[in-house]
Amino acid sequence: MLNVVVVDAQGGGLGAAIVKKLTEKCGEAIHLTAAGTNAAATAAMKKSGAGDCATGENAICYCVRKADIIIGGIGIIAASGMLGEITPRIARAISESDAKKILIPITKCNYYIPGVQDIGITGLIDNAAAHVRSLIQ
Repeated sequence: MLNVVVVDAQGGGLGAAIVKKLTEKCGEAIHLTAAGTNAAATAAMKKSGAGDCATGENAICYCVRKADIIIGGIGIIAASGMLGEITPRIARAISESDAKKILIPITKCNYYIPGVQDIGITGLIDNAAAHVRSLIQ
């Protein structure tokens, strides 16, 4: 069983959508943990079906150490990403984790990634969940 950690900040909308799609596509084949930078982000992901939940910098750093897969917006690997909610310690813990990282290329926070198709957030989340599903053995 793969240990998947979804990391999100702010209101948790992206994380909630990811949790919902992973639950639909992967179900019981993964152990899913929602890790939010704040209580609102964590609560949104919990409401979408996350079983285990953790909140705050230390909790995120702890959870990603044990992850097989980390998934979230691209801002989770940038110090001060997501309007400053991703601390340098969180960004470093995620970047240094041995887990596979599945990063949704959100352009909202001034990131532009050449070559990324203009698919839309729903399509990107579908693609990310399909990739997680392909990793289940």
